Amino acid sequence: MLSSGPAGTGAEPAALSAGVCSGRERAGGDITNPSMRTHTAYLTFHTRKRQEFINITDRLHAILADSGVQEGMMLVSAMHITAAVYVNDAEEGLIADIQQWLAELCPERPDYRHHQTGEDNAHAHLRNLLLGHQVILPITQGRLDLGPWQQVYYAEFDGQRDKRVVVKILGA
Repeated sequence: MLSSGPAGTGAEPAALSAGVCSGRERAGGDITNPSMRTHTAYLTFHTRKRQEFINITDRLHAILADSGVQEGMMLVSAMHITAAVYVNDAEEGLIADIQQWLAELCPERPDYRHHQTGEDNAHAHLRNLLLGHQVILPITQGRLDLGPWQQVYYAEFDGQRDKRVVVKILGA
């Protein structure tokens, strides 16, 4: 059972207006932390190859340092439907395995219906669906709170042109 009242009471808050809050108030009337802030940055990529996997972890650490946020969350989202952002190990063999897996599941081939529109990148759209276009990363004590082998990657499937990633940080 979902309870949004005081712990263990099961009480409902006085007014919930479809999850809409004024910005300073949370559902239930609590005032939010006045030190809460947001920070937005953009990464731009222009890959040399049509498909590339780029470790962006260090860039994200730098963006976090610029934000001044010590506790919170970082959203990292590809702003294109033929790219992905994912978290995994920075091991070349694994990256090659991921690329092979994607090529087997979504091969480049001429018979996709999407290609009837004049495009030739249906495989790139499908690969985006498999890896996902965004991740949310925890921030603890001013650092990305990643596991010992976790790295953040931008995966480009239809590159050789400018593409962007938005990084949105929310915290205190």
